Amino acid sequence: MAFDRAEIEALFTRDGRYLCARWGRPVAPVIFGLAEESLPIFREAMRAVLAHAGQPMAETDPEMGANMMTFFVRDWDELRGLPDLDRLTGLPGLPGRLKAEAADQYRLFRFDAGGAIRACLTFVNMGGPLADAHPGQLAETLAVRGMLTFARDVAPSPALARLIRAAYDPVMPAVATDGAHALRLAARLSS
Repeated sequence: MAFDRAEIEALFTRDGRYLCARWGRPVAPVIFGLAEESLPIFREAMRAVLAHAGQPMAETDPEMGANMMTFFVRDWDELRGLPDLDRLTGLPGLPGRLKAEAADQYRLFRFDAGGAIRACLTFVNMGGPLADAHPGQLAETLAVRGMLTFARDVAPSPALARLIRAAYDPVMPAVATDGAHALRLAARLSS
């Protein structure tokens, strides 16, 4: 099964605005808050998703050190102890907002001057519904969701893997704000 234009457009449209952006630089991931024995599962999932997309992975980002940061907490209140969280996210009061919304995760992208992804911050609350998540499935899901600016949560699937690979094709733009881009992605999926 492949996504059609309408489905692709819906994946990248939030509040009536289309935005499909991919990484514009090698991804340098770092993970906070996981037990040491869990880290290899998450690193390997990220490595596999990046390799499938054809996107390079790096040890460090020359500008930021790490540009894909994932924070695992047992409760959103733990984020209050994170130094400079407000400055890092640009969102004062984020822990309280996430707690009030009963969110299980939150993702925030930063973009370079051309609109491509330059950083992704993901916050994951393991104290709620995700407490029983299979580590391998959760790792793959988080990796996939950090690859493009999806407007809603997506789940890993062969169709989604093909879509990500199509979006990372060098002939495609690193960022698109016109829904016609969805037609180009659909055409690549059907060929």
